Amino acid sequence: MSEPVPDPEKLAESSLLTHLLELRDRLLRAMIATAIIAVPCLYFANDIFTWLSEPLRAQLPAGTKLIATSVVAPFMAPFKLALLAAIFLAMPVILYQIWAFVAPGLYRHERRFALPLFVSSVVLFYCGTAFAYFLVFPAIFQFFVMTTPEGAELLPDITQYIDFAVLLFFAFGLAFEIPVATVLLVRTGLVKLQTLTSNRGYVLLGIFIIAAFLTPPDAVSQTLMALPMYALFEAGIIMARLLVRAPPPDPEADPA
Repeated sequence: MSEPVPDPEKLAESSLLTHLLELRDRLLRAMIATAIIAVPCLYFANDIFTWLSEPLRAQLPAGTKLIATSVVAPFMAPFKLALLAAIFLAMPVILYQIWAFVAPGLYRHERRFALPLFVSSVVLFYCGTAFAYFLVFPAIFQFFVMTTPEGAELLPDITQYIDFAVLLFFAFGLAFEIPVATVLLVRTGLVKLQTLTSNRGYVLLGIFIIAAFLTPPDAVSQTLMALPMYALFEAGIIMARLLVRAPPPDPEADPA
């Protein structure tokens, strides 16, 4: 007797269900890792806020403190910050779960190429946030304090400050992914390396426009984001030249 021919629709449904179950497991692991990290973050929530607000408090006039304009803000603001810090610290685990879900569908040479990019993306993201905290925050807060009109007193709200700081953290973290994005664009063939190198002026203009949208409306923070972004773009071009090999010439192509 001949073996029954499997139904393609049932195979497709079974494959889809398997992928969905694996996706659920990956998301669950990422959530568990975030929840575990959130426990100590919640315990040290006030200490995390003190650390995060240090660049601003260092620039404020003597005797000036951050304020809470809501009754629940003294509790909710550090609580919210602790949860965001847990997601931030769990980012390598979250990205690894995404990588582990996608990797089985890649070819071996694609996995060898993608793994260094995955590691680089995590490192560059944290480098971007460190750049924002140690270099950008002191500069822009000093600028804001110096430009406060005479007769006005700068009293930052803790909730608004957390939103502002987290926004800049993620903005600079994503901005520092430019080398990885550049290599991927060249590697996938969406953009040719020669096109990127010959249009540096347009890239620089676009970077300043993007920085204007991602940063507060002042020239200091815009420049502090745009210049590193362009330097990272140049680094991405160098990485693409080293990692992406040019395709061999077609012997049947017309030399003319």
